[in-house]
Parts: sequence; C-alpha cells; structure tokens
Amino acid sequence: MLTLEDCRRFYADEVRFAANLTLSALVEAFARVPREKFLGPPPWRIGSADSRALSVVGLGSMVYTPTEDPRDVYHNVVISLDPSKELNNGQPGSLARWIDALELKPGERVYHLGCGVGYYTAIMAEVVGSGGAITGSEVHEELAVRARANLAAYPNVTVHAGDGATFDPGECDAMLINAGVTHPHRPWLDRLREGGRMVVPITMSSGMAPGQGLMIKIVRERAGFSAAIVSPVAIFPCTSVRDAQVEGQIAKALGSRAFFKLKSVRLDAHEPAEACILHGSNVCVSSAEINAAAPDTAG
Repeated sequence: MLTLEDCRRFYADEVRFAANLTLSALVEAFARVPREKFLGPPPWRIGSADSRALSVVGLGSMVYTPTEDPRDVYHNVVISLDPSKELNNGQPGSLARWIDALELKPGERVYHLGCGVGYYTAIMAEVVGSGGAITGSEVHEELAVRARANLAAYPNVTVHAGDGATFDPGECDAMLINAGVTHPHRPWLDRLREGGRMVVPITMSSGMAPGQGLMIKIVRERAGFSAAIVSPVAIFPCTSVRDAQVEGQIAKALGSRAFFKLKSVRLDAHEPAEACILHGSNVCVSSAEINAAAPDTAG
C-alpha cells in the first residue's frame, strides 16, 4: 500500500506533467505540502473535472465523490470547500502553471489575492523559503480564518481578510491574482518592483459565477510593462476590479483573437488606437511592443 509520502511524490510528478512545470523547487513544494491538512476534516468531496467544465458554462452541476482516505486527494482534481457556494481548493495543474509563470526565487516577496484556505500560498512559501515573504488576502472571512490556522507553521506568511483590491501589500516581486478582473489593477502595477511579475485573469462577466477568459502574465521592465498569455481560465470574479467600460471589450477581443497579439500594458493617457485591445481610463492592454509604447509611469 502506498504511503502518503509516496502519494505526494506521485502527485507532484502528475502536476509537473499536467502543467509542464519548469521550476524544480515548485515540483518539490507539491511533494512536501500536505494538501489534506488544508481541506478541513473528512469526508473530502472530490470534484469531477468533466462536471466542473460543464457547470462553468451552465450546462450542468458539480458532481462530487466523497472519500475519507487522504491518499485520494493527491490527484490533479478539485476538492470542495463549500458545495453550497461552489468553492473548491482549485485545480492543482492550473494553479501550478500560474505559479510556475511567476518564476519565483528564494527570498522574494509575493502577494496572493484569493488565497482561499492557503494551500497554494503554502506552496509558494516553500519556493521562496524562509528568506522570502508571502502576503495572502481572502474576501471570504471564514476561508481567511482557516488560512491563518493552516499557515501558522509559516512565520513568513500573513493573511489579510477582506477585499484584496483595496489592500496595500507593499512592494512585491510577484503577484498571483486568483480572481477575475476586467483589467490589471493600477495599484497592483504600481507595487511591482522592476523585474516583478504578475499573473492575473482577464475574464468576461458572469455575475457572481465563474467568468471565462485568459490568464495573462505582466512583467515590469525598465521601459514599461510587457504582457503575454499564460492559459485559458474560468474563475470567480473580483467584483471591485471590474470596469463596465472595459467589460464589453473583452468578449470582442476574445472573439476577434485580438488578445493573441498581446504585448504590453500601458499606463499613459492616450486616445484609443488600433493597438488597444482593452482600453480603460487609466490602464490599456495593448498589442504594441513596450519600446513603441509610452514609458512606464507607475509609482
């Protein structure tokens, strides 16, 4: 019979291949962190990947398989945290891919918006090590309380309960935004250090249900903010970072494939132009190269 350590190692390799991970320290973190300790007491409810995909597009509801064996949670599956709210622990392969895109290094400072019960926050804490620091935020008070308890063994992790869009995490080397927005939030961009990376989901509105869109990576370069697509995404919204003016542009940009020309994020004031994929009042997602766009004016 496989031990829990055996299962964690197999799981880490499963996630490595599912997400095409490049960071060995991240694979090791998935092999070390005990996922079952972040999920609450058993029975745990494992979500079917097919039913989740159908539920996101409104063609069905989630189907869960209960288990009391902690070895069963070590697969690339979602685990329910609150079925009544459709809250789950996240798809490990998806979160791993987004974390891998952040290219975390030992000693770095990271902001994790939408940290849930803290499992993936712990994964990142393992990667940055004791010399780094992670600040998590969670809008659901009950999940934030659980995250603080779950992360008590990590002195380099703090958890804020409340709207993460209004919280100032301080200067950061990396940010994982785990809630859908219409545009990169200006205060987050302002807090990225030079060379800092942000992974953020740009999604269409589905009310309070998961919205579909693209996860993008933004890097603060000396000349401005470069940007590129990481993956498709379906995720719950961050309601305080949704601009009605930009909302209607997202579906059009996805349908026209304009998003596939993504190159930069502009913060300078300018009139809408052909290169503007999403043009907001103070942030523009653009197909222009950063050396052709206006200089970085954040800070």
